[in-house]
Amino acid sequence: MTPSNENELTQAALQRLEGATDPRFAQVMTSLITHLHAFIREVDLKPDEWMRGIEFLTATGQACDAKRQEFILLSDTLGASMMVVMLDQLRAAREAERAGATGSLAVTPTTEATVQGPYYWAGAPEMPCGADIAKGTPGEPTFYSGRVTDTRGQPLAGALLDIWSGDGEGVYDMQVEGAGMAARARIRTDAEGRYWFWSIRPSYYPVPVDGPVGRMLDGMGRHPNRPGHIHMMVSAPAHVPITTHLFVAGSPYIDSDAVFGVRPSLIVDFEPHPAGTAPDGRTLDTPYWSAHYDFHLQPSAV
Repeated sequence: MTPSNENELTQAALQRLEGATDPRFAQVMTSLITHLHAFIREVDLKPDEWMRGIEFLTATGQACDAKRQEFILLSDTLGASMMVVMLDQLRAAREAERAGATGSLAVTPTTEATVQGPYYWAGAPEMPCGADIAKGTPGEPTFYSGRVTDTRGQPLAGALLDIWSGDGEGVYDMQVEGAGMAARARIRTDAEGRYWFWSIRPSYYPVPVDGPVGRMLDGMGRHPNRPGHIHMMVSAPAHVPITTHLFVAGSPYIDSDAVFGVRPSLIVDFEPHPAGTAPDGRTLDTPYWSAHYDFHLQPSAV
């Protein structure tokens, strides 16, 4: 087919997918081409605007390196990452329900997931419960504690928490040239599903704005800030893992997160304490904070 107008062009591009052998790939590409062509027609995109778009995507790729993922940042700030997260968690819940994995006794909602963000660094050291995972990191000391259970309230012994955050000024180790891992650890729950550890009270911070995504946010008239939060990946055998945050209640930008990641169920009160004996028996000569949160994992469908 040789297209003679814009509508025929769309049909011609879709017909080129007839040889696709992967049905899911064909479905995704059919929708992508259809919506992309419709977008170009809707805004009557000019050639110079299209070229600027190509240059923007090229610059986004060029900004990526081993420790910086500008495309994840782009996805996050457009709300695309959070949309995928929401749909994925909903899909898992439906699959578990169909498979009967949740059971009639499920009374506790699954902990909500949110975006992973661009600062995850695989291979954090495994530390015991009670460890200070941010030793030497700037910030106000904070005692974190809680439990990991299934949706029926049964404790999950040996559940893994993969934890990371920026420092008290909102700076991640990956943003510091030559720095090693800091404020990161993997901790396993005890026989009763309990976890506890020390880190810092996370601060709000701006996402990187020195690249193409920063220029995009500026053009949109948007601020680049994320409220204070600590990241956790929580997993246990035979359960659906989650990637989530704990957000500091009252943090600046809690209502306007640049990556749309805040969910009300993940906002946690950080309680201030004077210097003295902490809940784990440790004695501190400076004031500190505490934060408590229980994670609930959904049984997997298989």
